[in-house]
Parts: sequence; structure tokens; C-alpha cells
Amino acid sequence: MTRYVALLRAVNVGGTVVRMEALRGHLESLGLTSVTSLLQSGNVVFQATQTTSRALEELLERTTASALGVETTYFVRSAAEWGRLAAANPFREEAERDPAHLHVSVLKTAPPDGSWARLEAAIVGRERVRAGDRAAYIVYPDGSGASKFTLGVIERTLGTRGTNRNWNTVTKLARLVGA
Repeated sequence: MTRYVALLRAVNVGGTVVRMEALRGHLESLGLTSVTSLLQSGNVVFQATQTTSRALEELLERTTASALGVETTYFVRSAAEWGRLAAANPFREEAERDPAHLHVSVLKTAPPDGSWARLEAAIVGRERVRAGDRAAYIVYPDGSGASKFTLGVIERTLGTRGTNRNWNTVTKLARLVGA
């Protein structure tokens, strides 16, 4: 059995409501085991028989729509992938000093060549961004709420879907998945 982290995009914000109890029950009905949710924002850890992260994303997107009536994008990473994502953080000092203002945009696919330079050029405030493996590490020194460097800007510039989590959530998920 392999442990996985699954992130749901844009649930329990903006009117898209998914009860975590219902989500856990749905994942268990698919044969996934040791299903645990973190917070109410679509963070789930589970075990599955050997498969791929991509195959799990496709399964969960298809079945969540039919079982829970919610169309959402899933971002699935194995425990090893999540561990590498956490270890690759280029903003170690910020992670220690102010983890709530350090975010990771987990990306659906690797962005095309040249898009990272365009993303850095899209910053109009004090934010800083660094490329990762299907992830963008972002420091929001003034907070993400009022920033113009939004997930929409990131997605349009990189040409792929994403979902953001702050560093506190990233590290809690790493502990839950055993990464």
C-alpha cells in the first residue's frame, strides 16, 4: 500500500461545499484506506494499492462528480512526492519565521519552458516565487488576501491548473502522510 496526499481545488470557498465526512466516506467506498482529512479545505491523506498519482486524480475527479455532485480538480502526490515537495522548499528562512505567508501552488502539470520567467515578470508587489517540480513556492510578505499575484495569474501564466496551500498545511500533510 502506498500513502497519498490529495488536494481538492477550491472547495469550501466560493459556494462549493464538500463535507469532509462525505468525502472520506466516498474515498473509502472506492477501496482507499486509512482516509484522513485535514481542515475543511480539501486536504486528504489515504492509502491505495500500487497505482499512479495521475490515475488516482482521474478516478477521484470522475467519481466525486457523480457521488458528491461536485466538479473539482484533484492534485494527488505520493508520500515520496510530497516529501520531495516539502524538502525542495527554497524559502527555508521564511518557513521558519513566517510559515503562514509562504505558500505552495501545487500544479497539475509541469509548465512549459519559459513560463517561469514570465511568472516572475507578472509580480507587481513584494511577492517572490521559485520554481519546483510541478509546484511554485511563493512568499507573500504582505499576505495573500490582497495580493494581485493570485492563483489565477499563476495558472494563466504557467498554463496549468493549481491549488494553493500555506506552509503550515504543507508540513501538517507531510506529517500525516509520513513523508
